[in-house]
Amino acid sequence: MKNIKKIIGIAIVSICFVLPAYADILSVKIENIKSNSGMIGCSLYDDPAGFPMDASKAVQKWIPANTDGVSCDFENVLPGTYAVAVSHDLNGNKKTDTNFIGIPTEDWGVSKGKRPAFRAPTFEEAKFNFESASTIRITID
Repeated sequence: MKNIKKIIGIAIVSICFVLPAYADILSVKIENIKSNSGMIGCSLYDDPAGFPMDASKAVQKWIPANTDGVSCDFENVLPGTYAVAVSHDLNGNKKTDTNFIGIPTEDWGVSKGKRPAFRAPTFEEAKFNFESASTIRITID
């Protein structure tokens, strides 16, 4: 009987290490949208590569702009470290347009609200830990 309990205990512990982490929903609420024109692009990064301007390195969602605010919901997000970049694409080219010196000409924002004066925010500045279903808010300007 003692051996059976030991075997069952080992089996339960082993299963816990084999099962994948529980995936959940990350909801991103975008605020301060100044126009109903265009689309709001939300990009979820799990790595610094490409953050915040190269959305090809991220999971993307596109939602019609609405001055009441919009929500991008990312499903099946595993626990981990992430950063989000958001852009109000007014002309339909699915990117944040910039002027000749690289300053965005369309409203944008990132998780944790970082907006350095003379450069784009880094992944390190915008990252957050995701453990379970949650909502973050991003204000664009």
